[in-house]
This record gives sequence, C-alpha cells and structure tokens, in this order.
Amino acid sequence: MKAIITDLDRTLLRTDKSVSEYTCTVLKKCHDRGILLMAATARPERAILTYQQQIGFDAVTTLNGARIILAGGVMENGIAPRSAEEILKKVSAIPNVTLSMETGDGIYANVPIPEWNAIVFEGFPALPTESIIYKILLSSEGNTIQPDVEKALTSDTYMTVAEGKLIQIMSTAATKWNGIKAMLESAGVDEREVVYFGDDNDDIEPIKNCGVGVAVSNAIREVLTIADFVTESNDMDGVARYIEKNLL
Repeated sequence: MKAIITDLDRTLLRTDKSVSEYTCTVLKKCHDRGILLMAATARPERAILTYQQQIGFDAVTTLNGARIILAGGVMENGIAPRSAEEILKKVSAIPNVTLSMETGDGIYANVPIPEWNAIVFEGFPALPTESIIYKILLSSEGNTIQPDVEKALTSDTYMTVAEGKLIQIMSTAATKWNGIKAMLESAGVDEREVVYFGDDNDDIEPIKNCGVGVAVSNAIREVLTIADFVTESNDMDGVARYIEKNLL
C-alpha cells in the first residue's frame, strides 16, 4: 500500500478526541517507510490543526469534501448561493431546529454553540455572509426533521446523517470520495494502492472503492457489513493496530 487514508472522529480519534502516543508512533513509522498519510473528515480545517501537528498528514479532505487541502493548493466545492437560499427558506421554518452554516468566514448558527465557537446569526433564512458556503448543518431534539430536510434539498445538493443525529447538507460535488480521488490524483497514487479506515455513512463509498476498506469495530452496521476487514475500536487504537499487524 502506498497510502493510508483515515476518517478522524470515532475512527482514528478516541472518544475523548485524543490520539494515543502508540498511534502516533505507528503512523510515524509509516511516514518513515514512505507511505503517505491522508485524512478524510467532516471537520473544518480549523478543527484538525492539533492532529495535523501531531501526525503531519500529506493531504486532508475536510468538510466531507467541500474543502480539500493538497500539497500544491486547495480545492473547494461549495453550495451555490441560490441553492443555499432556497434551502434556508424551508429548513429555517422547521420548529425548534438548530441551524448552522459552515462558511469561509467561519460557522454561523441560529443559537449559541460554544463548542464550535459559532457566530450567532439571527437573520436566517438570509445568507450570513458572501463567502463560500461549505455546509448547512441541522439537528433537533427528537431527530424527527429528516423528512422535512429531504424535501428542502435542491438538485445540486444532498444530505447525510452523522452519528444518527446531525444532518449535513452539501454540494453534490462535495463528497469524501471526490476529495479522496483528488488527493490520490495529486499524489500519483492509484485507489487500489490505498487502505481506508472509517466508521459512518460518509465512509461507505471510500471503503467500497479503495484497495482495502477497514471498519473499526464501533462502526455503524452498514459500514461493518461492507468492509473488507474489521479492526478493534477507536478507543483500542484499531487503526494503528491494523497498520502495525498488516502493513509494517
């Protein structure tokens, strides 16, 4: 294998969001042997800086493929402003919905979200900025809004559900797999020469299409079913244990 690509939350990261010293040591050995290390995550770039410093990824797909950070530059796949406006008109009318929008200027939300450092914006459904729109995020206490959100989608957008509760709306061009293809093309690596690690819905396509697809044991059932191999859980350093046993 010429490259290792991994999801972050609930995959490489432990539940407390840390990366163990053991995992860092194993990944360093990969780098020393010339194996590329890449990440594909729903997180924005600002939320992976600590892990980039610890591990030194060669490329990163962030925001589910809405922003791809390559050695030679950045690629972006944002939601068209007109589509975002159309969606916001419908979803902002859903009762008790928590609405946020990831943009090039930061994240805006209709309520305070301290853990994200969100900027409270009371003007929805108007757009909070003229900057690029990467993602619209929605949730509710009862997790009953998915049918209404599906009706709000435009022809150039799609939605996924993370951890069974957080709905993410993105451009149809912004997928983890499209981001991964861009990273591999930039590095000159064939997808058959890649092992991919994941746990959630957004990881299904990469697990199916990469040379080897590995699920951590805490992955959702759909991922466990299609993976080539299942390793130990994220809290048991499953990614590093698989790598040490099978690639080093």
